[in-house]
Amino acid sequence: MKIRLLLGDQLNSKHPWFDLVDPEVLYVQMELRQETDYAPHHIQKLIGFFGAMRNFHRELEQKGHRVLYKTLDAPENQHDLVQNLQEIIEKYQAVSFAYQTPDEYRLAEQLKAFCNELTIPSEEVDTHHFMASREELTAYFTGKKQYVLEFFYRNMRKKFDLLMLGAQPEGGQWNFDKNNRKKWKGTPEIPVVYTPAKQELEALYQLFQEQGVKSIGHFDPDTFSYPLSRGACLNQLDYFCEHLLVHFGDYQDAMHTEELNLFHSRLSFGMNTKMISPLEVVDRVISYYREHTEDVEISQVEGFVRQIVGWREYMRGIYWTQMPHYKQKNALENRNPLPEFYWNAKTKMNCLHHSVKNSLEHSYAHHIQRLMILGNFALLAQVDPDQVDEWFLGIYADAVEWVQLPNTRGMSQWADGGIVATKPYVSAASYINKMGNYCEGCTYDKKKRLGEDACPFNSLYWNFLDDKKEYFAKNNRMAMMLRLLEKIPATELAEIKARAYKILKEPDAF
Repeated sequence: MKIRLLLGDQLNSKHPWFDLVDPEVLYVQMELRQETDYAPHHIQKLIGFFGAMRNFHRELEQKGHRVLYKTLDAPENQHDLVQNLQEIIEKYQAVSFAYQTPDEYRLAEQLKAFCNELTIPSEEVDTHHFMASREELTAYFTGKKQYVLEFFYRNMRKKFDLLMLGAQPEGGQWNFDKNNRKKWKGTPEIPVVYTPAKQELEALYQLFQEQGVKSIGHFDPDTFSYPLSRGACLNQLDYFCEHLLVHFGDYQDAMHTEELNLFHSRLSFGMNTKMISPLEVVDRVISYYREHTEDVEISQVEGFVRQIVGWREYMRGIYWTQMPHYKQKNALENRNPLPEFYWNAKTKMNCLHHSVKNSLEHSYAHHIQRLMILGNFALLAQVDPDQVDEWFLGIYADAVEWVQLPNTRGMSQWADGGIVATKPYVSAASYINKMGNYCEGCTYDKKKRLGEDACPFNSLYWNFLDDKKEYFAKNNRMAMMLRLLEKIPATELAEIKARAYKILKEPDAF
């Protein structure tokens, strides 16, 4: 018997493995405490992954493939990947073992060590999911002093002929980012979020409770909105094209207290479990645009393509060329604990309350909420990046380490010292107010940086710049802000720092 392992994020039914049905091949899937317990995960993330795995198992069997599926409560499940594999190889007298390349360094090392001890032939094969191979990423990123997303993005556009007119970008420019910064003020109307059919959600929830799996966040089967099959992913993609794409680019950075999804596609979970591929997503979106150019502007499409073809693949390149030391980077030497309100949303800061509350209730927040609210505050509060990483990895259903880690430790926390971003993404209340309505009705005054009712972001922002000014003294992109810092009178700066110290000492009181 030939054993082939399928990890929980390797649900690609279009993989060449499945082109032919071979009765001598046994596919293996496992629900493991090793994976549920290595970090605190949102209950909806656990349900999403296990639900998708179970649907994939059924899909493979319906096509005639042999599958051994170990459930979480199976008596023989040892909940350790290697121990289970050893038992399966012995039981089925396996003549070979194969696995698809893991996207997480931890699992890649575990399987590599396992195969080194095997006495039967073993093979590692590509997942056939990403647009850039690991070899291409290594070639592109090796030897560069600084990694520039824009150049990588343009190369990917050319390689796959996406939104191109010969050698030139369609629309006359590569990037329409300046068109992607509108504040949503109640119009245009936002369609309801795509909600797939519910499948065994409550049964999975009960399974986790019975097995004592610790989780975070809330679960409501009526509002669960993650696709658990390839068919549901394709339906979600169609829904995005037909209802949301027309305004996606304009409002992709917008935030609103009454809206969780706005015009976002919510396709990241489907892609990160590999039920749907990035290339078929962008091909479908561009095809829809071609058929509806009278309704959909290129800026709406390019903003979406850039996130997938550019940013998603770029983050993977950062991860695999920088691991394992990337995970220990803390360039700014931040050591403060993560505030408790990240786990319960109990804060008077309106933007943080809503962003955390939505994350706990839905296991979701869009990229600007993650970067400029949740990540921004954590950086200004000089929180230990290890704790920030753990929270972001656990709280979001689409969070897998290869994409979460460089986004959090790099883009969000600048703990990598500038590998991902040329400057830290920090802001005071002005940016938050510019992109959303969180400041309206908040306990704190967005314009004040001193006084009991002053927005904590304001004093923390100037305190951060002052604390780190020597570190950023030679960073050209920080020069303007450091000059503004110098113009603050010494007595006022002392008051700002006193206010900031009070917040840092007891952030959960604010």
